[in-house]
Amino acid sequence: MASIVKHRKVNIVVLEQDEAIGEHCKPGDIAIAAAADGWWTSFIGEDGGIDSYDIPYPSYQEALWAAKAAAEFGV
Repeated sequence: MASIVKHRKVNIVVLEQDEAIGEHCKPGDIAIAAAADGWWTSFIGEDGGIDSYDIPYPSYQEALWAAKAAAEFGV
């Protein structure tokens, strides 16, 4: 079940492996999604487009840290 971590007025939506970004996120959110190869960090644009880093993070904590860092800059 998806959960939300708020940081600097940005929703960081934590998704489990089979949860879809489009079902739980809205423009301006950052998604952290569990996958077989690691934790993916994705950004939902104002037009609904999704942009992700090139490689996943090996742990939830690292993905969360990256998402919080991005939220600091208003991404």
